[in-house]
Amino acid sequence: MNDIILSSATIGVVISLLAYELGAWMKKKFRSGIFNPLMISIVLTIIFLLAFGIEYENYNAGAKYLSYLLTPATVSLSIPLYMKLDLLKKHLWAILGGILSGVLSGMVCILALAAAFGLSHEQYVTLLPKSITTAIGIGIAEEYGGVAAITVAVIIITGVLGNMTAEFVCRTFGIKYAVSRGLAIGTASHAIGTGKAIEMGETEGAMSGLAIAVAGLMTVAAAGVFSAFL
Repeated sequence: MNDIILSSATIGVVISLLAYELGAWMKKKFRSGIFNPLMISIVLTIIFLLAFGIEYENYNAGAKYLSYLLTPATVSLSIPLYMKLDLLKKHLWAILGGILSGVLSGMVCILALAAAFGLSHEQYVTLLPKSITTAIGIGIAEEYGGVAAITVAVIIITGVLGNMTAEFVCRTFGIKYAVSRGLAIGTASHAIGTGKAIEMGETEGAMSGLAIAVAGLMTVAAAGVFSAFL
């Protein structure tokens, strides 16, 4: 199987897309947040690679082309934001304050848990950028001495959990205002969570897309301060 993978430049993409489509089918069939397509595709891909003894490097040689689509996909989130520009201008300071409070509360929680569980500085800064996009998170982890590979995994897990639980959390805590829902989801679970926000409504998707960029910038600024605490 490794030979087949090596002989094809696209087999990694095919495996990834088939796994995601199966996950999407399961979500549609069972209609439950537990059946998150991204989470299912990750698990299925890992099982496939282990079952056939395929080296990750061989698989990623083809699958990496999917990563090139990440940037345009993220940029496209600005479209619904543009459609809601008047709403952004009307609540600008409240929106910025909400995102800032989300960023700070997330980083304070990481600091508190790291101190409670006796994590090293390396482990602490690895977890610190868990709620922002992968590209920014990797940069923060590397700059302050974290393990970038683990940071990527933590960011993905955070996003998947946010995607799965967003509606439940909003319903449980009575968060009904669309702007608040979108900001909370985007700040806590970046682009993967934004996928759920878009499903919830146009305003939620626009505000969540905004939160991704602003929360990323705020995290970069705050990381230098928080990284010195442990």
